[in-house]
Amino acid sequence: MHVLRPVEAITTADEQFEAYKLANEAFAEAVLACYEDGDIVWVHDYHLMLLPHLLRSKKPDMKIGFFFHTPFPSFEIYRMLPARHDLLQGVLAANLIGFHTHDYSRHFQKSCMRILGAKGEYEALVVKRPDGRSFTARLGTFPIGIDPNKFLKTLEQANMASIVAEYKREFKGRKVLLGIDRLDYIKGIQHKLYAFEQLLAKYPALRSEVVFVQIAVPSRTDVVEYQKLKSTTHELVGRVNGIYGGVGHAPIHYLDQSIPFDRMCALYRVADAMVITSVRDGMNLVAYEFIACQAKTENVSGAPGTLILSEFAGAAQSLGDAPLLVNPWSVSEVCEALHQALTMPLAERVRRQEHMNKYVCTQTAQRWARDYIKGLLTATQTPLSWLKEVHTADDDIAAATAKATAEKDTGSAKAVTISFKYGSKDSPVASRDVFVRQSSVLNNLQI
Repeated sequence: MHVLRPVEAITTADEQFEAYKLANEAFAEAVLACYEDGDIVWVHDYHLMLLPHLLRSKKPDMKIGFFFHTPFPSFEIYRMLPARHDLLQGVLAANLIGFHTHDYSRHFQKSCMRILGAKGEYEALVVKRPDGRSFTARLGTFPIGIDPNKFLKTLEQANMASIVAEYKREFKGRKVLLGIDRLDYIKGIQHKLYAFEQLLAKYPALRSEVVFVQIAVPSRTDVVEYQKLKSTTHELVGRVNGIYGGVGHAPIHYLDQSIPFDRMCALYRVADAMVITSVRDGMNLVAYEFIACQAKTENVSGAPGTLILSEFAGAAQSLGDAPLLVNPWSVSEVCEALHQALTMPLAERVRRQEHMNKYVCTQTAQRWARDYIKGLLTATQTPLSWLKEVHTADDDIAAATAKATAEKDTGSAKAVTISFKYGSKDSPVASRDVFVRQSSVLNNLQI
C-alpha cells in the first residue's frame, strides 16, 4: 500500500511552481494596491498558499486570514511535494488558518511540525520570523454550509409543483436514486455506478422498480484525463443499460450537462436517495442542498429521501450518523447502502432527515463566515465592535428551526411558518465590509 507520484511529474515541477509564484505575486500586487491600514484580508484555498507571506513581508501588521476549502493531505502524502517548505511558510504568515474538519487541521499541523520544525500548540503553530521574533498562527475548524433560504424559496415557486409532477410521471412510479456531481475523478461517479450494477444483479426484483439519475456536469473538458474519464463512464452506463434495461426503460439516466436551478431542486425533492461517493472531498455541499430540498413546503409534498454519503467527504464529520455513511472503495458496501435506502421505513427516514435539516438550517454559509471572522478578530486582538450587526434571512430560518426543535423536545410541537426577510439597499451589508457579527440565536444554539 503505497502512494506514488508519476515519475514524469518531477520533470515539470520547478517550471509549474514558478508559474504558481507568479500568480501569487500578481494577487499580492492587486491586494496591496487597494489595501488600507486596518483592513482584513481573507485568502482562500490552495491556489494562493504563498500570498499570506508575500503580504506580510510588505505589511507586517496586516490582519490576514487563510481558509482551505479542500482537504489537507496527511504528512506522508504532503511531504512528497517538491515545494513543501515554501507552501507551508507562505500559509503560516496568516493570523488564522481555517479548515472544514479537525482532521484537515491536524494534518496541516503535523506537516508544519515535521517539515518546518514549527512548535505545535493547542490549535496553533509557533514559528520564527526572519528577525528572530516568534509568530503564532492560530488554527481553527469552521465547517462551511449553504444558504438554505435559496432552496426553500425556490421550492415555494408556483411552477415547482408542476415540475415535480412532471418528473414523477417520467419515472413512472419507480424509486429514484440521484447523483449530481462535477465529472471529476474525486467525485467517485463510477464507484456508485458499479455499486448500482451490483444492486441490479443481486436484487432482480428491483430492476423494474428503481432508476438511477446521474447528472455529470462537464469539468476541464480540454484535459485528456478528463476526456478519458468521460469516455469510460459512458461505456459503463451503456453496459449497465444494455444488460438490465429494456424497451422503454433504462436503469441509468445519465446527463453530461448542467440543469436549471429550479429543476435541480425538483430532482432533489423527488429523489428517494441521494448518492454521494466522493473518494475525497473538502465538504461536498450537494449533500446539504439535498437535505434543504427535503424540507416540507406548502406546494410540494412527499416523504423525505435518504442520504448516502461517502465517509471521505468533509460533510460526513458534520452530519454524524444521520446519513448512511459508506466507503466508496467497497462496491458491496455501497450496494447494500443503496438497498437499505430503498427499503428504509418511513419513520426512520423522517428521523434522519429531521436531524440533518436542523444542522443544515443552523450551520449556514452566513454562520460560517461570521464564526471565521470572529475568530480572526480574536486572533488579531481586534475588538469585536469592528463587526457590524446585520440581520439575514438565515437568522430567521435558524430561529424557526431552534423553536420547532425546542417545542418538539417539550412535547408541544406546533406548526411553524417561516417568513423570509431581506435587508434594504441601505443595509450596512452593502458596504465593502460584508462581515457580520454572530447573532445571539446562533451564539446560544448548540448543535
